[in-house]
Amino acid sequence: MLLNKNWKRWFWSITTLLLLFFVAVYIYIFNLEYEDSATLTPDYSIDAISFIHEFEANEKASNTKYSEKIIQISGRIDALETADTTVNVKFVNNTTGSYLICTFQKPKNENLKTLQVGDSVVIKGSCSGGVFSNIMETESVFLIRSVLEKKLNP
Repeated sequence: MLLNKNWKRWFWSITTLLLLFFVAVYIYIFNLEYEDSATLTPDYSIDAISFIHEFEANEKASNTKYSEKIIQISGRIDALETADTTVNVKFVNNTTGSYLICTFQKPKNENLKTLQVGDSVVIKGSCSGGVFSNIMETESVFLIRSVLEKKLNP
């Protein structure tokens, strides 16, 4: 009987400690803050279509080179997509259909209201990598935490 009580006490002690550990990890991850992309120096500066071409040519090498790096992209906007709290600026390789999406989160998207399809811009963000779609046969590349550096044409 004594052994049974000790086992239950150990079980509940370990369960409680594990629960506290997972709660602490959860709080840490969901409160993790990144540096503002606007204040960071870009690791690479490249034209949007050239950037897409690199991923099309060798996705694995490009993901290794660019993932989690700050990239400054220049190019002509092919599409603007808005959702509740995000704005996406899309650059498309019209030959292959592959594309680059730059995601802006509030409050960084307030200065995007004047942007239109066809505008030439410089955008800086963190590359979260690229992925090839076997169904669509296109490469998709993503920049997150993007900021508009400048609009090149009025």
